Amino acid sequence: MTEAIWIIFAFGLGMAARVIGLPPLIGYLAAGFAIAASGEYIGLPAESTGALQHLAHLGVLLLLFTVGLKLKLKSLARPEVIGGGLIHFMISCLIFTPGILFFLDLDWYTALMLAIALSFSSTVLAAKALEGKRELRAFHGRVAIGILIVQDLIALLVMSLAGGSTPSMWALVVFGIPLLRPLIYKLLDMSGHDDLLVLLGLLLALVIGGYGFESVGLSSELGALAFGALLANHSRAHELSKALWSIKEVFLVGFFLQIGMGGLPDGQALIFALVMAVVLPIKGILFFFLLLLFKLRARSAFLTGLSLTNYSEFGLIVASIVLPEWLIPLALTVALSFLISAPLYRSAHPLYEKLANHLIPFESKGYHPDEQPLHIDAEVLVIGLGRTGTAAYRHLENKGFSIVGLDSDPVKIEAHKQDGLNAVFADAEDQMLWKQLQAPNLKYVVLAANDVEAKIIATQKLREGGFKGFIIGHSLYADHAEAITAAGADFTHQTFAETGIGLAEHILKKAGKATS
Repeated sequence: MTEAIWIIFAFGLGMAARVIGLPPLIGYLAAGFAIAASGEYIGLPAESTGALQHLAHLGVLLLLFTVGLKLKLKSLARPEVIGGGLIHFMISCLIFTPGILFFLDLDWYTALMLAIALSFSSTVLAAKALEGKRELRAFHGRVAIGILIVQDLIALLVMSLAGGSTPSMWALVVFGIPLLRPLIYKLLDMSGHDDLLVLLGLLLALVIGGYGFESVGLSSELGALAFGALLANHSRAHELSKALWSIKEVFLVGFFLQIGMGGLPDGQALIFALVMAVVLPIKGILFFFLLLLFKLRARSAFLTGLSLTNYSEFGLIVASIVLPEWLIPLALTVALSFLISAPLYRSAHPLYEKLANHLIPFESKGYHPDEQPLHIDAEVLVIGLGRTGTAAYRHLENKGFSIVGLDSDPVKIEAHKQDGLNAVFADAEDQMLWKQLQAPNLKYVVLAANDVEAKIIATQKLREGGFKGFIIGHSLYADHAEAITAAGADFTHQTFAETGIGLAEHILKKAGKATS
């Protein structure tokens, strides 16, 4: 009965959110509050909240594990990640603490703890938003995830100090985790492609990473992330992430439900949440200007800052330990920030296109090493080096064309370079890339990126820059094909339809009825 209530409310309000153009997770949050409001009327037992919290915790661990699978640890040791995370945390505390002391009758310690809780951004929401747009490995996605990890480490330190607990001496064992890599790699190779692969992922994320770290006094979240990162270089890391996807998504529904089910807010909690929502843009603006100081382009700084413009579930964890009386106001604040942040990031790229002329003048002189202007001497540019783009690259290369491939995933770029491809790292949705592009010999462009927005933006900016050559793309859907062609492409190949026609042509050829 309890599970049926969760499913009914989550599905109903999740679908309602989708119908009006909001991400379903907003509906899940609303479902949590609706269940909390009607719990006594529908006979929901009190202990069900604890069970849901456990389910939600498993979802967070699986999310962090899959984030770790796509994370290169060396990407954390970057000035913009460490500097951006630490400086933003300190400035946020300096801004929030006096403001809370001024408007609320609190002692300085409570004000400081509230400021710390509000300084963090949501790992769950940001990672889910970036993953949904396939941007976890894009430059701004890697910077955002790196900053979130820095914030999570700060949160773990705060909880340890404020809670008066310290890791046990056995915590030193975690420094030997890299020694397990050969064994875990072997297990991953032996696990096949079905149920054993899923169970191995659950074992590493929830048992060894989660429970193992927790048993020695460390954060289970950190453990799940660490074991995911341990496998990031394995060739089957992406397959493992896909295998865990459905389980993770279901458990994360529980995470959003339990935020709302934490309790109904009173008037003061609502006012506090509304005020914090009003000042929420300060977080994103601060991130934007800090990242510009580290020579990021305006687009990367904007997208990173927008993905981090929210309050964090880690703030709730901090509050549950040091400020339990503030848990419900903070839960409402986090939920309201999700309601604002999720739709904003959904339209992040079109929003940047509208604001670009106002944001670009703030850029620092010089370029970040990962965002240098692009020079192309080839005849053909292939945008997107997945299976489709790589196949096009290989075929044209065999026909004698000079080619360069472009992709926003540094892991793909490195792998393709090792295979001998002329591959460069760049984000096709970055309008500055196209404004600064130097390609005197370019004649043909193949649009093979996964994201339709990347194809449209690349086509528009190439045409606006005076490119008169041939642009061809592929699309899964007819409306996407029309949009790409309208942007200036000469032809858009509808992948599924054309593949079906190609299969039919083989039959016609065999029957002697092939079309001319």
